[in-house]
Amino acid sequence: MIRILLAEDDEAMRTYLARALEQAGYAVDAVDRGTAALPLLERTDYDLLLSDIVMPEMDGIELAQRCAEISPRTRVMFITGFAAVTLKASREAPRAKMLSKPFHLKDLVLEVERMFEDELTEAQFRP
Repeated sequence: MIRILLAEDDEAMRTYLARALEQAGYAVDAVDRGTAALPLLERTDYDLLLSDIVMPEMDGIELAQRCAEISPRTRVMFITGFAAVTLKASREAPRAKMLSKPFHLKDLVLEVERMFEDELTEAQFRP
């Protein structure tokens, strides 16, 4: 099962996203800030860090950079509603996927599926 660490400071959005991802079959741990995500990254293997960019204490870009140090195989996807922040994130974390708010939950699930389609296909054909 693909494990996702969700870092989103807006409680309603965090609950909404976590529920949608869990219903799509993913294991999700959700936190309200980047500093709360770091200890989880240190002790749990995550396949994906799904992070808002603008958060208190530690923004998503810094969190992604720390994630790359702690857990280099963890993929990163940013979610944001700020176009200027999107440009900064693209420069500072070029390997990360970007999803701009507002988006439909179906689009989020499709993007996550695309990121892992090779692994999901292999899993289907394993005995």
